[in-house]
Amino acid sequence: QVQLVESGGGDVQAGGSLRLSCAASGLTFNNYNMAWYRQAPGKERELVAVITSGGSTNYADSVKGRFTISRENAKNTVYLQMNSLKPEDTAVYYCNANFGIPGYDYWGQGTQVTVSS
Repeated sequence: QVQLVESGGGDVQAGGSLRLSCAASGLTFNNYNMAWYRQAPGKERELVAVITSGGSTNYADSVKGRFTISRENAKNTVYLQMNSLKPEDTAVYYCNANFGIPGYDYWGQGTQVTVSS
């Protein structure tokens, strides 16, 4: 059974930093593209950052230069380092593992990030 467990969320003031972690189990982690999504109240879920199985990264324009996604295959873990946080970054952040084949797409339970001004 595949499990993705996020941690590291919390409350922070604007300008602060947080690091989210997502520990994966039940899958061959090295083979999966890993991503972070977020969903703010009343808004659709949006892609924040993705790191491919080969290590290539891509970011939403709104977080470029502030957020960094990385992965540690030996620990089956993906991270999201978030710096210079803004109130508009407030959302539930979800970890996603995607193999690129229908049916091989998994989600974590989410972790709340709240940024106060």
